[in-house]
Amino acid sequence: FPMSDGRDDPDIHWVDPRLRGILPLEGFHLSRSLARRLRSGRFRVTTDTSFEAVVEACADREETWISHRIQRLYARLFQLGHAHSVEVWEDTRLVGGVYGVTLGAAFFGESMFSRATDTSKIALAHAAHRLRAGGFRLFDTQFLTPHLASLGGQEITRAEYHNLLADALSHAA
Repeated sequence: FPMSDGRDDPDIHWVDPRLRGILPLEGFHLSRSLARRLRSGRFRVTTDTSFEAVVEACADREETWISHRIQRLYARLFQLGHAHSVEVWEDTRLVGGVYGVTLGAAFFGESMFSRATDTSKIALAHAAHRLRAGGFRLFDTQFLTPHLASLGGQEITRAEYHNLLADALSHAA
């Protein structure tokens, strides 16, 4: 996956870690509190309506790997139909989201953000549901964080990841 050293870094570094984070689509863990929040009706969820705003929100932090160059490239991938976003709204305010790239039956979750409690988890829950329904086989999260582990995320070896990736790329979703 691509990364930069900061917002103004013109270089793109390609990372292939020894341990890779994935979110098993059949093993997504929805806690009772998250299920209640989803049912509350407080948030509205959309897909692909504000892609660039989601990427901008993901990059809007003190330290970021999303350079201006990477942001422009993701916008182009979105225009070509290869990148997608899930947006979480509270009234008219964008409060959470996730975006990523699709190839074959693989979704590469690039980044997420949250401006209200659990809104990135809500975005991930919706993304996982849509990917499962669409026949995807791999939800790549790059790294495993405690946040992702609480949703059922797992860490696998590079070799395991490459096998799952090869399978996902050989299928359509």
